[in-house]
Amino acid sequence: MPEWLYGRHAVEETLRAGRRKVFRVLMSEGGREGKQGPEARLVEIEQLARRAGAQIERVQPARLDGLTKVGQHHQGVAAEVTPFKYSTLAETVQLCREAGSGALVLVLDSLQDPQNFGTLLRSSEAAGAIAVVMLDRRQVEVTPAVVNASAGAVEHMHIYLANNLPRAIEDLQESGLWVYALQAEPDAPLYSQADLRGPLGLVVGSEGRGVGRLVRERCDGALRIPMLGKIESLNAAVAGSIVLYEVVRQRGITSNA
Repeated sequence: MPEWLYGRHAVEETLRAGRRKVFRVLMSEGGREGKQGPEARLVEIEQLARRAGAQIERVQPARLDGLTKVGQHHQGVAAEVTPFKYSTLAETVQLCREAGSGALVLVLDSLQDPQNFGTLLRSSEAAGAIAVVMLDRRQVEVTPAVVNASAGAVEHMHIYLANNLPRAIEDLQESGLWVYALQAEPDAPLYSQADLRGPLGLVVGSEGRGVGRLVRERCDGALRIPMLGKIESLNAAVAGSIVLYEVVRQRGITSNA
């Protein structure tokens, strides 16, 4: 069943990725004349929509409010698209093997918050992760809110929904990855002191309980982030993003921009 994506970054990246069928793009009347700044993005979205063969409609902002139910967060644009298509286990394993020593996979254990999920997806895509593996239940999925929170980054990601997360981790290990849980264990090495240069899977746990026992037991080890203040842990998205970019630093990767 079609769904409505919203937000300029989300709609633009969906059109750029070309992985979903885009039926219609709705834009607020009077919101595309500018050639610079935010309005220039609307011009680009319109051009991409035309190339994709999508129908373009000019509507009153209230129409967008009603369709997306997010108020002004739609930023004057929404797109009617097919649902997000998840990857299979075989596709994910093949991606890992093709990436070789550069493989980087994010594993999510029961993450619940759409904003955290979207932030992690954006960080993962920017850090060069090739896939995300997550449980197929009791966890947030790819919704329009998540697409918006990720600034459209999820549209360029391969996401596999696993029925059994420990087993999925084992499959990643069999394809050559070392898998580490981000967990505040006293004996765990600091994330900055571990060698993260080879094929790697990083497990981020839920906002409340962290990484589950069975998932942790399947991992090759744990990594901890130093906490110097009075609180015990970081936000899941922040913690994951910190370690993802430690991987980038250790691998000596520079932007191709």
